[in-house]
Amino acid sequence: MSPKMDPSVKSNPTFTSPPQPALTAPTAIPVATTATSTTTTSTQATMPPVQEQSNGTMPSSNGDNSGISADEIALYDRQIRLWGMKAQEKIRSAHILLVSMKALANEIAKNLVLAGIGSLTIVDHELVSPSDLGAQFFLSSEHVGMNRAVAASSAISRLNPRVRVVVDPTPISLKPPSFFSPFDIVIATDLDAQTLNLVNTATRLHNRSFYAASAHGLYGFIFADLIEHDFIIERSRSNISTPIGPESKTRRILAVQPKEGDPTREMVTKRELYSTWLLASDGSKLPDDVLKSTRRKKVVTPVLSCLRALWEYTGLCGGVPNPNDHAALARFTLLCGEKHKALGLPAETLRSEILRSFLQNIGAEIAPVTAVLGGQLAQDVINVLGQTQQPIQNFVVFDGDSMEANQYALHPEGPLGKELLASAPPVVGDVGASDLGMGNGVVPTGVVPVVLD
Repeated sequence: MSPKMDPSVKSNPTFTSPPQPALTAPTAIPVATTATSTTTTSTQATMPPVQEQSNGTMPSSNGDNSGISADEIALYDRQIRLWGMKAQEKIRSAHILLVSMKALANEIAKNLVLAGIGSLTIVDHELVSPSDLGAQFFLSSEHVGMNRAVAASSAISRLNPRVRVVVDPTPISLKPPSFFSPFDIVIATDLDAQTLNLVNTATRLHNRSFYAASAHGLYGFIFADLIEHDFIIERSRSNISTPIGPESKTRRILAVQPKEGDPTREMVTKRELYSTWLLASDGSKLPDDVLKSTRRKKVVTPVLSCLRALWEYTGLCGGVPNPNDHAALARFTLLCGEKHKALGLPAETLRSEILRSFLQNIGAEIAPVTAVLGGQLAQDVINVLGQTQQPIQNFVVFDGDSMEANQYALHPEGPLGKELLASAPPVVGDVGASDLGMGNGVVPTGVVPVVLD
């Protein structure tokens, strides 16, 4: 059951790319790389020229400062009619970082590139394996052994040559926090919980929006930390004036103005507040309106408990449970029960067949599921850039057994948003504190202190 949402705001539909007319770019946009290693050439298509890029420095996109051209207006006509010219201009100038290029990221990249973002940087150090070919439509058998990001980049560029595609085959865990600064939005897919925490820490330090997502066969999730996000919705004007102030724990109304030229409509500016991955992924409880209702607790998907158990298990054991290791399965089952109880959910909803199915699906990629999750995440990115729709708040859990993708606002007690950046215990060790963006020797609340050698 999704937490109660603002009735005046439309929920985010699953994203399907608007039909695009034929792309007619005068020249192909080169794919760049931030790595110093040699780029391998695919036998299927010749890779464009490689250009070196320094740490996190984004190449300028085509005409970011010159406005949308007439041919772009014609190209994006249908989506401009949907979300407006101002939103398309923001989308066009956006620099997006996408981490890990598996099936879920394929869907995200496809939808964002077709929408016309300014640039897409793909970071992935893994090589293409035969198992990648089952659900990743940018790859073919000729790509086996190539870097996964490099292999997919040519097909991604061909979707929309106006979007600059940058490839970086360096492990994301080796990137300094400053690497994330040039990007408007960072999307990390199919990473372990510890790495997600490190990336989210860096995005918080540089005030950048962050998404995490993963798919495990029939199951998956989307997480959003937009820190503080303002958006404007249009709605019919009521006879009762709209009060300025909090609407919920995470949302407040900042301003209400009549729509220009239409006194029957009003423009409402709202702000959503978020918490970090570390605080939201474990320890945060379900909203009070869910916990106070026996009926609503019974329909919360047990997949949420399984995901929380998986994140803790991988952190403790360094990998996913081995299906042939009875001790590992027993430990994972115990963790699921603990997480389910901590969420305040009834024990009878965590059935043995659900646990068995979840374990069997860990690490699997099923194209229809990644299409749903990738489409919804990409649509939310478009909404955030355009600032005309309410974004995800803050977890979406997809349950393939019930074919539902419910939204849960999972937050700790206390302040949210930028107030989470209040002083906390100091970083362990003095060397390099300023390099983490914490020259004052403190780390944000909700961020694990980094031990520096």
